[in-house]
Amino acid sequence: MKTISIRDLQKNIRKCVDVSQKEHVVVTRHGKPAAIVIGVEGNDWEDVMYQTSPAFWKMIEERRKGKTLSLSEVRKRIEAKWKKQKRPE
Repeated sequence: MKTISIRDLQKNIRKCVDVSQKEHVVVTRHGKPAAIVIGVEGNDWEDVMYQTSPAFWKMIEERRKGKTLSLSEVRKRIEAKWKKQKRPE
């Protein structure tokens, strides 16, 4: 992980963005961490929005607390649903 002061960041923003594509860059103010620059080159806007959305990650966290199904159980349920739909009326 690289570090850069705010003063140096102002002079070298392009280089900082380039470096951030390979590793996180911690921006310091008076020698203390103030921000992190994280490269997102190659991601689309939707990915960036979800990766940085606290609301999205809260939803994921809540969902992970719930009951989960195994892949075989999901397949059984889908198969049962398809069989019901294919019945002639």
